Amino acid sequence: TFENVHFAYDETKEVLRGIDLEVKTGEVVAIVGTNGAGKTTFVNLVPRFYDPTQGTVSIDGHDLRDVTIGSLRTQVGTVIQESVLFAGTIADNIACGRSDFTRDEIVEAAKVANADEFICKMAGGYDTDIGERGVRLSGGQRQRIAIARALLRDPKILILDEFTSGIDTESENLITEAIERIMRGRTSLVIAHRLNTIRHADRIIVLDAGKIVEQGTHEKLLEKNGLYTKLYEAQLRTPVGLVERERKGA
Repeated sequence: TFENVHFAYDETKEVLRGIDLEVKTGEVVAIVGTNGAGKTTFVNLVPRFYDPTQGTVSIDGHDLRDVTIGSLRTQVGTVIQESVLFAGTIADNIACGRSDFTRDEIVEAAKVANADEFICKMAGGYDTDIGERGVRLSGGQRQRIAIARALLRDPKILILDEFTSGIDTESENLITEAIERIMRGRTSLVIAHRLNTIRHADRIIVLDAGKIVEQGTHEKLLEKNGLYTKLYEAQLRTPVGLVERERKGA
């Protein structure tokens, strides 16, 4: 729950201004808006990468500032645009260096993340060294490893930030399919670069200049003919949007 949340990186400009939002358990909430609207800052308050300068963010009635960062982050899984991988094996990266996960658990997470197939095609399989920052993997493969990593910890809350940005269409489809699978029954906050990937969210929040200006389902927001409609129609006019419309027969 966000109650009158304000945030500023410095004293010159507020990035978030008076955010009030209650997210229900198991709800998938997408956050959209123009560049600089405050989307990433908004979701970064949940794992306490930052604390609000005013107002409170709480989970189950507990102010996050009263919760230790370590215990909080075990409950929050994140998949971001440039997921950080380290030099080591694929299995180590999925387990994030922890030794308390079995190989079977790692493989199962990879299967759900649509990563098992490409991993098994590699000479070393799960013991393949991926190089510094995962340089031996494609962008789509790195994202699927990051999804498997997030899933393995079985977080109560999932945060996805521009998770398909810069990914080819085939990889995007595999990643989107995996994401939809792991979001089922899990409270999820999603920032999407391509609005077509969040059309089925339970609720879409539209941010503009740090404020919530619209919220509702994809269909309800299109009926309002407001900022969301402008963002959606503008994206449909891009080359990627036109290709997607042709593929769907729109």
